Amino acid sequence: MKDFDFEKLDGQLLKTFLLILEENSVSVAAERLDVNQSTVSHSLNKLRRILGDPLFVRSGQGLTPTETALALKAPVLEVLDKLQSLTDLRPFDPKSEKMHFVAAANDMQRDLIFPQLLRQAWADEVSLTMELRPSGVPSVGLLRDARCDLILTPLPPDAPDLMQLKLFTGEMHVFYDPACREAPQSLEDYVQSDHVSVHFALGGSSDEVIVSRDLQAPPKPKVTVSNFAGLPAFIRGTALLTTQLKLMGKALLQSLASAPVPFEIEPVSVYMVWHQRSTNDPAHRWLREQIIEISRKTMV
Repeated sequence: MKDFDFEKLDGQLLKTFLLILEENSVSVAAERLDVNQSTVSHSLNKLRRILGDPLFVRSGQGLTPTETALALKAPVLEVLDKLQSLTDLRPFDPKSEKMHFVAAANDMQRDLIFPQLLRQAWADEVSLTMELRPSGVPSVGLLRDARCDLILTPLPPDAPDLMQLKLFTGEMHVFYDPACREAPQSLEDYVQSDHVSVHFALGGSSDEVIVSRDLQAPPKPKVTVSNFAGLPAFIRGTALLTTQLKLMGKALLQSLASAPVPFEIEPVSVYMVWHQRSTNDPAHRWLREQIIEISRKTMV
Protein backbone atom coordinates (compact mmCIF):
# COMPACT_ATOMS: atom_id res chain seq x y z
CA MET A 1 0.00 0.00 0.00
CA LYS A 2 3.01 2.28 -0.51
CA ASP A 3 1.35 3.97 -3.49
CA PHE A 4 -1.94 4.53 -1.70
CA ASP A 5 -3.66 7.57 -3.23
CA PHE A 6 -6.51 8.62 -0.96
CA GLU A 7 -7.64 11.37 -3.37
CA LYS A 8 -8.97 8.71 -5.75
CA LEU A 9 -11.37 7.37 -3.14
CA ASP A 10 -14.97 8.50 -2.83
CA GLY A 11 -18.01 7.57 -0.80
CA GLN A 12 -19.56 5.40 -3.54
CA LEU A 13 -16.39 3.31 -3.84
CA LEU A 14 -16.27 2.81 -0.09
CA LYS A 15 -19.98 1.88 0.05
CA THR A 16 -19.41 -0.65 -2.74
CA PHE A 17 -16.49 -2.13 -0.80
CA LEU A 18 -18.65 -2.60 2.33
CA LEU A 19 -21.44 -4.27 0.37
CA ILE A 20 -19.06 -6.75 -1.26
CA LEU A 21 -17.55 -7.40 2.17
CA GLU A 22 -21.00 -8.03 3.63
CA GLU A 23 -22.35 -10.19 0.80
CA ASN A 24 -19.13 -11.90 -0.38
CA SER A 25 -20.54 -11.45 -3.87
CA VAL A 26 -20.17 -8.89 -6.66
CA SER A 27 -23.55 -9.82 -8.18
CA VAL A 28 -25.47 -9.44 -4.91
CA ALA A 29 -23.73 -6.12 -4.19
CA ALA A 30 -24.74 -4.93 -7.66
CA GLU A 31 -28.35 -5.93 -7.01
CA ARG A 32 -28.42 -3.99 -3.73
CA LEU A 33 -26.86 -0.94 -5.39
CA ASP A 34 -29.30 -1.25 -8.33
CA VAL A 35 -26.48 -1.19 -10.87
CA ASN A 36 -25.16 -3.83 -13.27
CA GLN A 37 -22.48 -6.28 -12.23
CA SER A 38 -19.82 -4.78 -14.49
CA THR A 39 -20.15 -1.44 -12.65
CA VAL A 40 -19.38 -3.12 -9.32
CA SER A 41 -16.54 -5.14 -10.86
CA HIS A 42 -15.07 -1.91 -12.26
CA SER A 43 -15.29 -0.26 -8.82
CA LEU A 44 -13.65 -3.27 -7.17
CA ASN A 45 -10.80 -3.24 -9.69
CA LYS A 46 -10.33 0.48 -9.09
CA LEU A 47 -10.14 -0.11 -5.33
CA ARG A 48 -7.61 -2.89 -5.86
CA ARG A 49 -5.39 -0.55 -7.86
CA ILE A 50 -5.70 2.27 -5.34
CA LEU A 51 -5.05 0.07 -2.31
CA GLY A 52 -2.53 -2.26 -3.88
CA ASP A 53 -4.29 -5.36 -2.56
CA PRO A 54 -6.66 -7.94 -4.16
CA LEU A 55 -9.15 -7.33 -1.28
CA PHE A 56 -11.22 -10.40 -2.25
CA VAL A 57 -10.21 -13.77 -3.70
CA ARG A 58 -12.45 -16.35 -5.32
CA SER A 59 -13.53 -19.18 -3.00
CA GLY A 60 -16.06 -21.67 -4.35
CA GLN A 61 -19.16 -19.77 -5.43
CA GLY A 62 -18.29 -16.62 -3.47
CA LEU A 63 -15.49 -14.27 -2.48
CA THR A 64 -13.26 -14.40 0.59
CA PRO A 65 -11.90 -11.08 1.94
CA THR A 66 -8.17 -10.69 2.44
CA GLU A 67 -6.70 -9.61 5.77
CA THR A 68 -6.38 -6.10 4.36
CA ALA A 69 -10.08 -5.99 3.47
CA LEU A 70 -11.08 -7.17 6.94
CA ALA A 71 -8.80 -4.58 8.56
CA LEU A 72 -10.33 -1.80 6.43
CA LYS A 73 -13.93 -2.43 7.54
CA ALA A 74 -13.86 -0.30 10.71
CA PRO A 75 -12.00 2.71 9.23
CA VAL A 76 -14.19 2.69 6.11
CA LEU A 77 -17.33 2.75 8.28
CA GLU A 78 -15.85 5.66 10.23
CA VAL A 79 -15.09 7.59 7.04
CA LEU A 80 -18.60 7.05 5.69
CA ASP A 81 -20.07 8.19 9.00
CA LYS A 82 -18.07 11.40 8.78
CA LEU A 83 -19.11 11.95 5.17
CA GLN A 84 -22.75 11.51 6.19
CA SER A 85 -22.35 14.04 9.00
CA LEU A 86 -21.46 16.68 6.38
CA THR A 87 -25.07 16.48 5.16
CA ASP A 88 -26.73 16.82 8.55
CA LEU A 89 -27.26 20.57 8.25
CA ARG A 90 -28.08 20.64 4.54
CA PRO A 91 -31.36 22.20 3.38
CA PHE A 92 -33.89 19.40 3.25
CA ASP A 93 -37.15 19.02 1.38
CA PRO A 94 -38.50 15.46 1.16
CA LYS A 95 -40.10 16.25 -2.20
CA SER A 96 -36.81 17.31 -3.76
CA GLU A 97 -34.65 14.33 -2.73
CA LYS A 98 -34.51 10.73 -3.84
CA MET A 99 -34.48 8.74 -0.60
CA HIS A 100 -33.69 5.08 -0.11
CA PHE A 101 -33.69 3.29 3.23
CA VAL A 102 -33.05 -0.24 4.44
CA ALA A 103 -35.20 -1.24 7.42
CA ALA A 104 -35.12 -4.46 9.43
CA ALA A 105 -38.47 -5.60 10.85
CA ASN A 106 -40.28 -8.87 11.16
CA ASP A 107 -43.53 -9.15 9.24
CA MET A 108 -45.72 -8.01 12.14
CA GLN A 109 -44.01 -4.61 12.50
CA ARG A 110 -43.38 -4.39 8.77
CA ASP A 111 -47.03 -4.78 7.78
CA LEU A 112 -48.32 -2.42 10.48
CA ILE A 113 -46.06 0.49 9.54
CA PHE A 114 -44.43 0.46 6.13
CA PRO A 115 -47.31 -0.03 3.67
CA GLN A 116 -49.00 3.05 5.17
CA LEU A 117 -45.73 4.98 5.15
CA LEU A 118 -45.03 4.29 1.49
CA ARG A 119 -48.60 5.00 0.35
CA GLN A 120 -48.58 8.36 2.12
CA ALA A 121 -45.12 9.29 0.84
CA TRP A 122 -46.03 8.49 -2.77
CA ALA A 123 -49.34 10.34 -2.43
CA ASP A 124 -47.30 13.36 -1.29
CA GLU A 125 -45.00 12.96 -4.34
CA VAL A 126 -42.01 11.96 -2.21
CA SER A 127 -39.43 9.90 -4.11
CA LEU A 128 -38.95 7.08 -1.61
CA THR A 129 -37.76 3.51 -2.07
CA MET A 130 -37.30 0.98 0.73
CA GLU A 131 -35.63 -2.37 1.21
CA LEU A 132 -37.34 -4.31 4.01
CA ARG A 133 -35.53 -7.20 5.64
CA PRO A 134 -36.48 -9.61 8.42
CA SER A 135 -34.77 -8.77 11.70
CA GLY A 136 -35.30 -11.96 13.73
CA VAL A 137 -34.00 -11.06 17.17
CA PRO A 138 -31.81 -8.19 15.93
CA SER A 139 -28.12 -7.83 16.69
CA VAL A 140 -26.06 -4.71 17.31
CA GLY A 141 -24.13 -5.45 14.11
CA LEU A 142 -27.16 -4.80 11.89
CA LEU A 143 -26.87 -1.07 12.65
CA ARG A 144 -23.24 -0.76 13.66
CA ASP A 145 -22.10 -2.29 10.36
CA ALA A 146 -24.54 -0.12 8.36
CA ARG A 147 -26.46 -3.14 7.08
CA CYS A 148 -29.70 -1.26 7.70
CA ASP A 149 -30.82 2.26 8.61
CA LEU A 150 -33.19 1.35 11.43
CA ILE A 151 -34.88 -1.57 13.16
CA LEU A 152 -38.41 -2.02 14.50
CA THR A 153 -38.50 -4.69 17.19
CA PRO A 154 -39.86 -5.63 20.64
CA LEU A 155 -36.37 -6.96 21.46
CA PRO A 156 -34.06 -3.97 20.85
CA PRO A 157 -30.29 -4.56 20.81
CA ASP A 158 -28.52 -2.50 23.46
CA ALA A 159 -25.26 -0.62 22.94
CA PRO A 160 -23.99 2.88 23.79
CA ASP A 161 -23.88 3.89 20.12
CA LEU A 162 -27.48 2.83 19.43
CA MET A 163 -30.50 5.07 19.95
CA GLN A 164 -33.97 3.72 20.69
CA LEU A 165 -37.48 5.11 20.95
CA LYS A 166 -40.56 3.27 22.23
CA LEU A 167 -43.24 3.39 19.53
CA PHE A 168 -46.10 1.69 21.34
CA THR A 169 -46.98 -0.82 24.05
CA GLY A 170 -49.65 -3.48 23.71
CA GLU A 171 -51.33 -6.29 25.60
CA MET A 172 -50.65 -9.92 24.79
CA HIS A 173 -53.59 -12.07 23.67
CA VAL A 174 -54.08 -15.72 22.78
CA PHE A 175 -55.29 -16.33 19.22
CA TYR A 176 -57.30 -19.42 18.27
CA ASP A 177 -59.91 -20.86 15.91
CA PRO A 178 -63.31 -20.49 17.65
CA ALA A 179 -64.74 -23.29 15.49
CA CYS A 180 -62.34 -25.76 17.10
CA ARG A 181 -61.94 -24.60 20.68
CA GLU A 182 -62.66 -21.96 23.29
CA ALA A 183 -60.13 -19.53 24.70
CA PRO A 184 -58.11 -21.02 27.59
CA GLN A 185 -59.78 -20.19 30.91
CA SER A 186 -56.86 -20.76 33.28
CA LEU A 187 -53.09 -21.01 33.43
CA GLU A 188 -53.41 -24.78 33.61
CA ASP A 189 -55.62 -24.83 30.51
CA TYR A 190 -53.10 -22.60 28.71
CA VAL A 191 -50.10 -24.76 29.61
CA GLN A 192 -51.84 -28.00 28.65
CA SER A 193 -52.89 -26.65 25.24
CA ASP A 194 -50.84 -27.13 22.07
CA HIS A 195 -49.08 -23.99 20.84
CA VAL A 196 -47.58 -22.62 17.63
CA SER A 197 -44.87 -19.94 17.73
CA VAL A 198 -42.51 -18.11 15.42
CA HIS A 199 -38.88 -19.18 15.29
CA PHE A 200 -37.03 -16.70 13.11
CA ALA A 201 -34.69 -17.90 10.36
CA LEU A 202 -31.97 -15.60 11.73
CA GLY A 203 -32.36 -17.01 15.25
CA GLY A 204 -34.57 -16.37 18.27
CA SER A 205 -38.28 -16.83 18.89
CA SER A 206 -41.41 -14.73 19.31
CA ASP A 207 -41.86 -16.45 22.69
CA GLU A 208 -38.98 -14.39 24.08
CA VAL A 209 -41.41 -11.53 24.74
CA ILE A 210 -43.65 -13.70 26.95
CA VAL A 211 -42.71 -12.61 30.47
CA SER A 212 -44.87 -13.59 33.44
CA ARG A 213 -44.44 -14.23 37.15
CA ASP A 214 -47.06 -16.98 36.87
CA LEU A 215 -45.43 -18.83 33.98
CA GLN A 216 -41.90 -20.14 34.48
CA ALA A 217 -41.35 -20.60 30.74
CA PRO A 218 -43.53 -20.52 27.62
CA PRO A 219 -44.92 -23.97 26.70
CA LYS A 220 -42.82 -25.87 24.19
CA PRO A 221 -44.53 -25.30 20.83
CA LYS A 222 -45.97 -28.19 18.87
CA VAL A 223 -45.39 -26.26 15.64
CA THR A 224 -42.99 -23.46 14.73
CA VAL A 225 -43.12 -21.23 11.66
CA SER A 226 -40.59 -18.73 10.34
CA ASN A 227 -42.84 -15.65 10.30
CA PHE A 228 -46.08 -14.33 11.77
CA ALA A 229 -47.93 -14.63 8.46
CA GLY A 230 -47.61 -18.39 8.73
CA LEU A 231 -49.57 -18.63 11.99
CA PRO A 232 -53.23 -18.53 10.75
CA ALA A 233 -52.84 -21.44 8.32
CA PHE A 234 -51.74 -23.75 11.14
CA ILE A 235 -54.27 -22.52 13.69
CA ARG A 236 -57.37 -22.65 11.50
CA GLY A 237 -59.04 -26.02 11.79
CA THR A 238 -57.03 -27.02 14.89
CA ALA A 239 -56.98 -26.47 18.65
CA LEU A 240 -53.60 -24.72 18.49
CA LEU A 241 -52.98 -21.43 20.31
CA THR A 242 -50.50 -18.66 19.69
CA THR A 243 -49.66 -15.81 22.08
CA GLN A 244 -49.05 -12.51 20.32
CA LEU A 245 -49.72 -8.79 20.59
CA LYS A 246 -53.44 -8.01 20.58
CA LEU A 247 -52.65 -5.46 17.86
CA MET A 248 -51.98 -8.31 15.42
CA GLY A 249 -55.71 -8.94 15.33
CA LYS A 250 -55.93 -5.83 13.12
CA ALA A 251 -53.70 -7.32 10.44
CA LEU A 252 -51.93 -10.67 10.17
CA LEU A 253 -54.18 -12.55 12.62
CA GLN A 254 -57.50 -10.85 11.83
CA SER A 255 -59.03 -14.15 10.66
CA LEU A 256 -58.66 -15.64 14.17
CA ALA A 257 -60.47 -15.04 17.46
CA SER A 258 -58.50 -13.69 20.41
CA ALA A 259 -58.84 -13.33 24.16
CA PRO A 260 -56.71 -11.98 27.01
CA VAL A 261 -54.06 -14.35 28.32
CA PRO A 262 -55.60 -16.10 31.39
CA PHE A 263 -52.82 -15.05 33.78
CA GLU A 264 -50.73 -11.96 34.48
CA ILE A 265 -48.30 -11.21 31.69
CA GLU A 266 -46.11 -8.20 31.00
CA PRO A 267 -47.25 -5.89 28.17
CA VAL A 268 -44.91 -5.77 25.18
CA SER A 269 -43.37 -2.61 23.71
CA VAL A 270 -42.14 -2.17 20.15
CA TYR A 271 -39.09 0.06 19.67
CA MET A 272 -37.48 1.93 16.81
CA VAL A 273 -33.68 1.59 16.96
CA TRP A 274 -31.01 3.35 14.91
CA HIS A 275 -27.30 4.13 15.04
CA GLN A 276 -26.24 7.45 16.48
CA ARG A 277 -24.57 8.31 13.16
CA SER A 278 -28.04 8.85 11.67
CA THR A 279 -29.59 10.89 14.48
CA ASN A 280 -29.08 14.33 12.90
CA ASP A 281 -29.43 13.36 9.25
CA PRO A 282 -32.55 15.23 8.06
CA ALA A 283 -33.73 12.45 5.73
CA HIS A 284 -33.39 9.84 8.46
CA ARG A 285 -35.12 12.19 10.91
CA TRP A 286 -37.99 12.59 8.40
CA LEU A 287 -38.33 8.78 8.18
CA ARG A 288 -38.43 8.43 11.97
CA GLU A 289 -41.11 11.12 12.22
CA GLN A 290 -43.30 9.27 9.69
CA ILE A 291 -42.95 6.01 11.64
CA ILE A 292 -43.81 7.74 14.92
CA GLU A 293 -46.94 9.33 13.44
CA ILE A 294 -48.17 6.07 11.87
CA SER A 295 -47.53 4.22 15.14
CA ARG A 296 -49.69 6.71 17.01
CA LYS A 297 -52.54 6.32 14.53
CA THR A 298 -52.25 2.53 14.56
CA MET A 299 -52.72 2.38 18.33
CA VAL A 300 -55.97 4.41 18.25
